[in-house]
Amino acid sequence: MSKYMKTAVDVFLEYDTEKIVHIKSKKVGLINRVIQLGIIGYIIGWVLIYEKGYQSTDEVVSAITTKLKGVSYTDITNNPLRLVKDPTPYNRIWDPADYVVPPEQTDAFFVMSNMIITQDQQMSTCAEDPGMLNVSCTTNDDCPAGVPVVNGNGVRTGNCTTYTYPDGDTTKTCEIHAWCPVEYDQTPLNGSAVLRDIVNFTVLIKNTAQFTKFNFSKRNILETSDADYLKGCTYNKKTDKFCPIFKLGDIISETEEDFESLAYLGGVMGIFIKWDCNLDHSWDKCVPKYSFRRLDNKNAKIAKGYNFRYAHYFKDEGIETRKLLKAYGILFQIIVTGEAGKFDIIPLFLNIGAGLALLSLATIVCDMVVLYVLKKRHYYKNKKYLMVDDVDGGGGYEEFGGHSDRGASKQVPSTVQEHQQESHHQSDA
Repeated sequence: MSKYMKTAVDVFLEYDTEKIVHIKSKKVGLINRVIQLGIIGYIIGWVLIYEKGYQSTDEVVSAITTKLKGVSYTDITNNPLRLVKDPTPYNRIWDPADYVVPPEQTDAFFVMSNMIITQDQQMSTCAEDPGMLNVSCTTNDDCPAGVPVVNGNGVRTGNCTTYTYPDGDTTKTCEIHAWCPVEYDQTPLNGSAVLRDIVNFTVLIKNTAQFTKFNFSKRNILETSDADYLKGCTYNKKTDKFCPIFKLGDIISETEEDFESLAYLGGVMGIFIKWDCNLDHSWDKCVPKYSFRRLDNKNAKIAKGYNFRYAHYFKDEGIETRKLLKAYGILFQIIVTGEAGKFDIIPLFLNIGAGLALLSLATIVCDMVVLYVLKKRHYYKNKKYLMVDDVDGGGGYEEFGGHSDRGASKQVPSTVQEHQQESHHQSDA
């Protein structure tokens, strides 16, 4: 046991230090310089110049407001695609107060392009829509009272009654407590949107970008732009890429989407505003870049598009009444990203220091070549590693793989022999 303890103590108390061996080998020297130049090129070209490693950075903080404009009049009376029996609710004027629902959203806005209107609903009892699950019946026993219709319009009364389709056909469904008459889920036009003119409507997007770390703030409305400019400009990525007024049809065209199908069933579009600013340059150089992309899955098998319901409430001869709208349209999500950079001595020194540390890779690779690849690798290994005994305890030195020599008088001839061997083996490298 004492033998093992002594060995463990000896190993634990050993110390390794570097030994410099100067190798005159063109192969190893070339590898060393190529790796060093590559690392220096990476530090200067990629880290400092391309990635701007000399800058401190900050993420953008943004605020967005929108304002839509556009008016349209729709009349589907003589439209050959008309499916509804009564076109009256759809023959009307539409302005932003009608088609922008809700009026304000956070970083988004919705434009209604198609709709199903159910007029004059009042709280009463009526037959459930036959399109709902488990509402078809033949007797009252098929309609248990007080049981809500799953995903339906109301609560069963316990009666089985007659439902009349808009075309006059009839069927038997459960009677329900609900807002009556219930909605008949059919668009007014076959495969076409009612409010197709939204393609010509415009939206003003006001975006303020801030980089709080640098006390920097800027709007997407150019400070050189006057009121007359905003009244007449429209965004165009080639001719007017800084105008903050966008034509909805141009946004859809940029995404290469089909407007007809998008307006008919609805969808979700992304408006991306990117602020990438180098604050070492002038204030005017920090400008936004716009891009557009559809965000929902247009190839979905079920639940395709985007729609929701809302209602207008009023009193009709003292009775609470409402007009229900199922709104199809385009939800525009505004997504702001960006980063600003400015010169800072601290990241510069950190990146230079990290790069200089990488230079040690050249030494590691060259050592591997010398010790494991070259023909005379055993010779170089003996020169690189030297085992030294405890001189204070009376020991000498021992080369790795060699024999121990005692006394200084034996060291001189050994050194002469080493120089002769080195001269002999230089060409073998």
